[in-house]
Amino acid sequence: MVIADEQEIDPTEQAFVSALIACSPELAQTITVARAFRAMVRGQRAGELDNWLSTANGTPLTGFAIGLKRDLAAVRAALSLPWSTGPVEGQISRLKTIKRMMNGRGSFDLLRHRVLEAA
Repeated sequence: MVIADEQEIDPTEQAFVSALIACSPELAQTITVARAFRAMVRGQRAGELDNWLSTANGTPLTGFAIGLKRDLAAVRAALSLPWSTGPVEGQISRLKTIKRMMNGRGSFDLLRHRVLEAA
């Protein structure tokens, strides 16, 4: 809610976020940095990544920024390339749900049948 655009949340939530920001300058800075990250990812603006990483240092998001730096090439690729693994992740999630519903009972053939039946 705090990193959402103001147009995406209702007036009550906007008032709550404004009150949070007014109460804590540190929280306000963290929210600003988090919103900048969200806008950068949604806009796929890889050129802003280095600036954002330096801005995130010294905020509660420092650990997150350090994690991004560990695999900086992959993060840059995700921000600059048009491909997404979203559809694949959705299928994996669907498969795991079916598997959990079976609760370890049945064989691979039954799992295969249920997956194909659901498709």
